[in-house]
Amino acid sequence: MGSFRREKDEEEDGPTNAYQNLEKTSVLQETRTFNETPVNARKCIHILTKILYLINQGEQLVAREATDCFFAMTKLFQSKDVVLRRMVYLGIKELSSIAEDVIIVTSSLTKDMTGKEDLYRAAAIRALCSITDHTMLQAVERYMKQCIVDKNAAVSCAALVSSLRLANTAGDVVKRWANEAQEALNSDNIMVQYHALGLLYHIRKADRLAVSKLVNKLTRGSLKSPYAVCMLIRIACKLIEEEDIPAEELADSPLYTFIESCLRHKSEMVIYEAAHAIVNMKNVNPRLLSPAFSILQLFCSSVKATLRFAAVRTLNKVAMTHPAAVTTCNLDLEGLITDTNRSVATLAITTLLKTGAESSVERLMKQISTFVAEISDEFKVVVVHAICALCAKYPRKHTVLMNFLSGMLREEGGLEYKTSIVDTIITIIEENVDAKESGLSHLCEFIEDCEHVSLAVRILHLLGKEGPFAATPSKYIRFIYNRVILESPIVRAAAVTALAQFGASCPALLANILVLLGRCQMDLDDEVRDRATYYLTILNSAKPELYKNYIIERENCSLALLEKALTDHLNGDLQNHFDISIVPKAAIVKPEITNDVMMVTSAPRAPKITREEESAARLAQLPGIQVLGPIHRSTAPIQLTESETEYTVQCIKHIFAQHVVFQFDCLNTLAEQFLENVRVELTLPEGYTARAVIPCPKLAYNELQTTFVIVEFPPDASSSIATFGATLRFVVKDCDPNTGEPDSDEGYDDEYMLEDLDITVADQIQKTKKNNFQVAWDAADSEEWLQAEDTFVLSAVNNLQDAVNTIIKLLGLGAANLSEKVHEGTHLHTVLCSGTFRGGVEVLVRAKLALSEGVTLNLTVRSTDQDVAELITAAIG
Repeated sequence: MGSFRREKDEEEDGPTNAYQNLEKTSVLQETRTFNETPVNARKCIHILTKILYLINQGEQLVAREATDCFFAMTKLFQSKDVVLRRMVYLGIKELSSIAEDVIIVTSSLTKDMTGKEDLYRAAAIRALCSITDHTMLQAVERYMKQCIVDKNAAVSCAALVSSLRLANTAGDVVKRWANEAQEALNSDNIMVQYHALGLLYHIRKADRLAVSKLVNKLTRGSLKSPYAVCMLIRIACKLIEEEDIPAEELADSPLYTFIESCLRHKSEMVIYEAAHAIVNMKNVNPRLLSPAFSILQLFCSSVKATLRFAAVRTLNKVAMTHPAAVTTCNLDLEGLITDTNRSVATLAITTLLKTGAESSVERLMKQISTFVAEISDEFKVVVVHAICALCAKYPRKHTVLMNFLSGMLREEGGLEYKTSIVDTIITIIEENVDAKESGLSHLCEFIEDCEHVSLAVRILHLLGKEGPFAATPSKYIRFIYNRVILESPIVRAAAVTALAQFGASCPALLANILVLLGRCQMDLDDEVRDRATYYLTILNSAKPELYKNYIIERENCSLALLEKALTDHLNGDLQNHFDISIVPKAAIVKPEITNDVMMVTSAPRAPKITREEESAARLAQLPGIQVLGPIHRSTAPIQLTESETEYTVQCIKHIFAQHVVFQFDCLNTLAEQFLENVRVELTLPEGYTARAVIPCPKLAYNELQTTFVIVEFPPDASSSIATFGATLRFVVKDCDPNTGEPDSDEGYDDEYMLEDLDITVADQIQKTKKNNFQVAWDAADSEEWLQAEDTFVLSAVNNLQDAVNTIIKLLGLGAANLSEKVHEGTHLHTVLCSGTFRGGVEVLVRAKLALSEGVTLNLTVRSTDQDVAELITAAIG
């Protein structure tokens, strides 16, 4: 009776995982069973399953453990049990990257791969290719070629997929298998045909002409595999994108004609792939889009949930690029709001939010609220992103949208979901002045019950930045000080910093802030006490200049480069004081925005880094680079050649206080040439002086290598705006395309003309963002600052927004107080922006714009250097 009750209790508890409490040590001890004779197949299969489970759960085996386990596993080759043999193959694949001397099983795997037992052959090929390196591959090359064209589809697929994996490490050998892959492409099996096309494309992708021939040949034929046709559509789209065919010529392109014909294919998969490809093309007009959107509209009413989901997801993705075309599907999307599949319903509503009229916002938000609690966090994030886009489109609806977001904040949810909501509210606050008060209030309520430390710190930082300039700053003090009393040390430290910002920016609140900071000096945490003491000392000094430099406008230096500078200082001569001015000031890095709907992942996000941080390690390897001082900024790469030419070169300009380092990234696209002593020769404008040329010793086929040129700026800033002529020079040696080795030691000098290079004002300015521009502008009305003023007529622009964009782009400055956005219907606008010129020269700019028959600009520049002020003024003219 007792055992019956126990079994019943276990049933009620639900299914359990038999492997969840495994210990690595005990499982490895069980591998001794592999040495028994005769082999107990059932027991060994169970042990192998445990090992594979542990590895796939992230358990780390050291090399010794993996090697012992691997060699014990090889004893199981004597068993004829089919299931056990296939488990052994899986074990070999998993351990091949950890264990040592794995090549010992090569002969056994080769025997199984070429044997008569088809159940062994496919798995043996995969295992063999996982342990084979470049040097051993030629020994099994003959067998791999035979397997690629094998009549057994499983064997052929295994050989093709393994070849594709090997192509990354032994591409030269795999290229010789192109004929076999071409033969496999004619197979009747749909998967063999698909994998064969994948391998053929990988082999030929570096040769654009060969890819074009392959695509043209296959588009005229008829591939049986729908998977292969889908891949062919993607390859054709890539070719169209590379050719950059204009919209008016696209309809006549045979590649587009093929994709359009796939809209009438018998496979729904191919039809969807073709429609998806057409709506995502760059140069496409409404006439060409029409048939693709008709297909997606048809799929929206399909009985299959997968087709409905695919169609509405695609419409959601292109809603911002083709709003007029998506609007034609609005009736069908309205019908999907009540779809039983919540994924489809969510995407339908978010698509309508992106394309719907302003009058429909309230109705759609009401419909979302009826089921938002039932959907998962991934779908909620999609809704939040749609609301963010909607608020940018209809700023006057911020109240409705902000209230909805605050309601979502109060619900249960994970960090990813809550972060997306906070990001959206912050974006609305930054882009819409009218939404600031309500947005800050909602965030204040949220941190009262916020369990995520990172979000609380971010919100406190925002309150410290925006709160002092709100209508009633005092109302935020209570929320911030509550965090000092109730939260963890990290949050308390952030709260102390926020309080100090209120004290520095609001004289009326200073006395109260000093009292609160005094209490914080009694905190149990060192960091909180140190911050409180630091800020109290500055605030008690009553010196506005200290407030500005150390509280209100703290320098945004690069943390990665600060860490490196501190490490170098500790490893060097400690007699000298550390100078923080040598650390480059980091520009604000905006997160990369992707338009991939439903691509939420729990994987950790890659850290956001600046171009300066990215360049620091590479530049540090240059001899004598330290004498140039800290890097001021790095520009975005610019192409100096066409993408289809024999040699492609791109340039990044690294700006220092008195020097510029030109970084030239060179790529050789000729397989039969090996280049040596590759360098770029610059024609220097007057005033510039060449200091060093660091050539690239060797440049093999399809390898990206770098050469540098270091040039000193002219002594006067006005002469720094210049154009450089550039020529790529090198020594050419003919080589064998298969091996890449030069045929002889003799070569000949050659050169290749590059596009001209420009040094502009924007290249020399690192943009900054002033929290309160007016305070900085008034403070600059002193003897230390110099002013330049001029008036221009901007004939190249027709409206104020284009004029603002042009000014910010030309000068490379950061806009303040949302002045980069021009309200519709206005005829007057003022742009406020700031930055730092190389050498640490601060720049403030006020540009007053008036729209009449053209755009008139009154530009006022304040700077600590007269030459810089005049240079910026001259840049507009």
